[in-house]
Amino acid sequence: MSCLAVLWLGGSSCFGSCWFQTWCAGTACNAVEIMEMIDYDVEKFNISPNLQIIRVQSPNGMKKIPATKKETAAAFLNKVGKEFGFTSNGFSIFLNRNKTDEIQSQNKTLSLLKIKHGDMLFLYPSGSPGPSGETMDVDEIDQYLAKQEGKIYRNKDPQLCRHGSMGKCVHCVPLEPFDEEYLSHLDPPVKHMSFHAYIRKLTGGADKGKFVALENISCKIKSGCEGHPPWPEGICTKCQPSAITLNRQKYRHIDNIMFENHTIADRFLDFWRKTGSQRMGYLYGRYTEHKDIPLAIRAEVAAIYEPPQIATQNSLELVEDPKAAAVEEIAAKLGLRKVGWIFTDLLSEDTRIGTVKYTRNKDSYFLSAEECITAGHFQNQQSNPCRLSPDGHFGSKFITVAATGGPDNQVHFEGYQVSNQCMALVRDECLLPCRDAPELGYAKESSTEQYVPDVFYKITTTFPKDPQYTFCSTQRFPIENRDILGETQDFHSLATYLSQCTSTVFLDIVSDFHLLIFLVTNEVMPLRDSIGLLLDAVKTKDEELAQTWKKSEQWATIEQLCSKYHWPSRRALTCLITFLFSLTPDRSLFSPQARRVGSHRALRSLVPWAGVPLPQLPHQPCGPASTAPS
Repeated sequence: MSCLAVLWLGGSSCFGSCWFQTWCAGTACNAVEIMEMIDYDVEKFNISPNLQIIRVQSPNGMKKIPATKKETAAAFLNKVGKEFGFTSNGFSIFLNRNKTDEIQSQNKTLSLLKIKHGDMLFLYPSGSPGPSGETMDVDEIDQYLAKQEGKIYRNKDPQLCRHGSMGKCVHCVPLEPFDEEYLSHLDPPVKHMSFHAYIRKLTGGADKGKFVALENISCKIKSGCEGHPPWPEGICTKCQPSAITLNRQKYRHIDNIMFENHTIADRFLDFWRKTGSQRMGYLYGRYTEHKDIPLAIRAEVAAIYEPPQIATQNSLELVEDPKAAAVEEIAAKLGLRKVGWIFTDLLSEDTRIGTVKYTRNKDSYFLSAEECITAGHFQNQQSNPCRLSPDGHFGSKFITVAATGGPDNQVHFEGYQVSNQCMALVRDECLLPCRDAPELGYAKESSTEQYVPDVFYKITTTFPKDPQYTFCSTQRFPIENRDILGETQDFHSLATYLSQCTSTVFLDIVSDFHLLIFLVTNEVMPLRDSIGLLLDAVKTKDEELAQTWKKSEQWATIEQLCSKYHWPSRRALTCLITFLFSLTPDRSLFSPQARRVGSHRALRSLVPWAGVPLPQLPHQPCGPASTAPS
């Protein structure tokens, strides 16, 4: 009974005394009897019959503030400030979530302001961006879907409908976008409604979502609790995180993944085909509407950037990427963004026919614990802006794609996202992989609560019937960070690329994501400050704009570098160094610094990239590349 009484009254903190809870616990009365007791003995419990509970939502959570109808706004705001730990001018209170109708009339009573028992007010700290249209970066796709009706229209059923062409009945009336029966009968069936359909479900009632708040899960102990010593010496229900009950998430933030064309995926897989080592890359693209599911979002992949990494047959390790900021800048100017990551997990079964092993299935696993944790880490980095969340963000649109063997022993691309629960467990460092079995995970043990790893849900990954090309170059410029394959991004490869391009259209020639990265990040002549016009031309597919940039001094210098010097390939460099070392075992040809190093550093000391011609050496056959000094 005590729980019912305290909850109904809005929490024991409203009364400022613990003996009231003890008194309630010793009674065997119902809520009506307690109401009568309060009415009959108001003075004893120091409670006004006009008491009302006002809910105040802030970025740090919701609190219930006791007040009376005749209380002034100034007095109420003072209570709110003390409860949340703000000064009098450190926050603002609004009647609506979108920061409209601010409570400014300090002398008016709450009844005159039409604030009544149970109302929700919204607190934003001074300078906080809040979920307003002017300051919150909401994705364009979210803005578009928020304006769509989302209804599922059905034709008149010739057997069940008994009305005219202008009428509607239960058999043909439009369905809501979150209708689970309709989604379950799609081909293939949809287990998770779209996130925007879920929002429509929350905001579709009579109150139009006035009381809806999408709270981000927290597994951490709340700080600032002064009623006891800090953890681990003390904890209470006010600061203790709520227990997490694992359940299947009803919605997903991304409903479909589509690569613009097969070339994007084929070039990514080439690394594994040539080395047998696994590979990881970041997916760059855009978010669009997925029309097969109501109010759904599709992630369209236009390019894959492969960061520096150490790869083996069964492991991947990312290393620091000095080009990361430049790649993000290039992508943004091209109208692209990082939408996810992709990795391979491939083992050859029969090299003669090109089959791979089918290892990920319902009898083993779909994503390992390490992969779930990595996906959760990336999703936390790329949070999804949301107006219904007090924090301004909720969940993530960031996707995970695994290139792995399918049931037909061919390479399949499987798309995933981890749930919001898993994101919280990863963010708060509650979920860890097992050392001896990385595909399994476990939760950190605690004396008060045990958290366990969450489930994930799957996304359909497709390729279009009609391929699309954001980057339309038919010639392939080398992909970054593939030195192990002998594929380098340098002026030799640029000269080769330009000489082999068959197209006479300059826009087609420069429409290669990896080429653009090289033009911006190369050490000889980086074009980071002067390439903006070219990126605009590629983004808008404007040949005239591209021709304007082609006439620039920067491109003329690039062409001059490519035509004047025949830059040697990596194999040629290795052969040359080997030959020079054979002529001068004491390395007397080289500078003192070059004598202490070998290979390409030595050649760079002999032939700087500024353009000194290579020395003319007598022709002798080169030995294999493996004979070069390390």
